[in-house]
Amino acid sequence: MSSSLTCTGVLWAMLSLLCAAASCTGFFMPYWLLGSQLDKPVSFGVFRRCTYPVRQEGQLQSVVMVEQCGRYASFLGIPSLAWKICSVVTGVGCGLLLLVALTALMGCCVSELISRTVGRVAGGIQFVGGLLIGSGCALYPLGWNSEEVQQTCSNLSDQFELGTCQLGWAYYCTGGGAAAAMLLCTWLACFAGKKQKQYPY
Repeated sequence: MSSSLTCTGVLWAMLSLLCAAASCTGFFMPYWLLGSQLDKPVSFGVFRRCTYPVRQEGQLQSVVMVEQCGRYASFLGIPSLAWKICSVVTGVGCGLLLLVALTALMGCCVSELISRTVGRVAGGIQFVGGLLIGSGCALYPLGWNSEEVQQTCSNLSDQFELGTCQLGWAYYCTGGGAAAAMLLCTWLACFAGKKQKQYPY
């Protein structure tokens, strides 16, 4: 089984997989923003949240916190336009990183799959994917003025103002994976593919 990757290319393939896994895991997890409501820990992702208030039947003012995680009922249920855009942009970026990572891993086993040119194109795709995820992370704070977030952050949050809340590990994981893909993987991709053989015909 011959590879179409150089030694640098194998490193690129492994790092690409790690970056894609970090960004995709962070994107899916509902731990981007951490706070509390009615003395219960609450967390938000882009399209998921953990622990949410529900009114009890027959009691107008009674609210209980349901301690479980789940997606919003629909795309329109996401509490902010910025988070809706963020979920689409970050999702597309994660998809691009995952596509390149899987292609790079195939290059470890398939000869003549990744040439120098293909490697550079893949690096460009990784840069775009990282840029999209970075844009999503930058858009996320625009949604901190939504009612749901304000209730969780003691009514002190606003755009780019966290109030009593704090950023969670999933936010850093998503952004860190994207940054590494943009800076390291894009550069390594330029040296990933072997020079193609020149045939006499």
